[in-house]
Amino acid sequence: MLNTLDLPGRPEDNRIVVAMSGGVDSSVVAGLLKAEGYDVVGMTLQLYDHGEVNHRKGACCAGQDIHDARRVAETIGIPHYVLDYESRFREAVIDPFAQSYVAGETPIPCVACNQTVKFADLLETAKTLGAAALATGHYVRSHIVDEETGRRGLFRPVDDSRDQSYFLFATTPAQLDFLRFPLGGLPKSRTREIARELGLSVAEKSDSQDICFVPKGKYSDVIAKLQPDAADPGEIVHIDGRVLGHHEGIIHYTIGQRRGIGIAAGEPIYVVHLDSETKRVIVGPREALATRRVHLRDVNWLGDGRIEAAAGGGLDIFAKVRSTRPPVSARLIADEAGVHVDLTGEESGVAPGQACVFYEDEGEGARILGGGFIARTERSEAAEASLRKLAAQSPGGHAIA
Repeated sequence: MLNTLDLPGRPEDNRIVVAMSGGVDSSVVAGLLKAEGYDVVGMTLQLYDHGEVNHRKGACCAGQDIHDARRVAETIGIPHYVLDYESRFREAVIDPFAQSYVAGETPIPCVACNQTVKFADLLETAKTLGAAALATGHYVRSHIVDEETGRRGLFRPVDDSRDQSYFLFATTPAQLDFLRFPLGGLPKSRTREIARELGLSVAEKSDSQDICFVPKGKYSDVIAKLQPDAADPGEIVHIDGRVLGHHEGIIHYTIGQRRGIGIAAGEPIYVVHLDSETKRVIVGPREALATRRVHLRDVNWLGDGRIEAAAGGGLDIFAKVRSTRPPVSARLIADEAGVHVDLTGEESGVAPGQACVFYEDEGEGARILGGGFIARTERSEAAEASLRKLAAQSPGGHAIA
């Protein structure tokens, strides 16, 4: 007989490690599981120590949050440990983030953190403590999809406004079998109610925002500090070939950006491409951003069977190319050339480094089939032709993604 976490035996016979960030969500997870009788152990990761960040609203995994997690653990009566993962976090998350930005990409460090520090390192630590599962406060659901093997699937939560599945696409099947997400069936409002009922000091605490290790939310400041040569100046070039001005480093720009480009063009223009080799910021009209196809790397498949069998001839899915956008109809193709997704419509502001996540359908509870990082995009024929022409005119004539 399985208990509420799909584990064999009584709750008290199962040790559960809860990843406690110091926020209301993970605190409620620890409180709920303790109330159900599980042998709960709270663990908080010390990921960085930036003086400003420690006291910044919306930050997580720093000084104040560790203190909050400890207070919650004391309130509900569970052991609590703090693990120093600063060097590992820098190696696995911060440094790759900076390198990706310098290369003209728009990285998602939260995915990298889940992939490495949380769902690999912390997960293994939980196993060494004899835990039957690692529970987190993410808003996503998982349940058994194969009764014979006990294999679990990943699904969108009840509260669509809190859906965090986009950031969890890289969770492997093996990790998913060990992870539990108790809040997936609750709306956020109910989570806060439970926190009040349990008397938790974090019941009204603000949710974490932006990237946790970026003081004041300014990515360029962190990147310039980590990569001093990343702020090399260069030209701002229109997609038609005109040089419109100059910039102080491509790290100050992102694909799809309209405001703060630093030039007056007499018409709305957007950042279309960041050329890291020539240090050029390429701009153009909104239609030049319209993406029809994305080519992926580091694909993680969570569907049944092998991705080549499921999508070798094409598979109708719903795809999400930005965390803030809803899934849209698309077609997934996996063949000898690699994996790509054809969008039924067009999406703008899609950049290399971001993720494309696959869903079985678009509604609440939809199964997440996996996803990958965007290696390059394809736009309209006219935009592609203009970018190829610019590439041919640039030193070295390298291709533009």
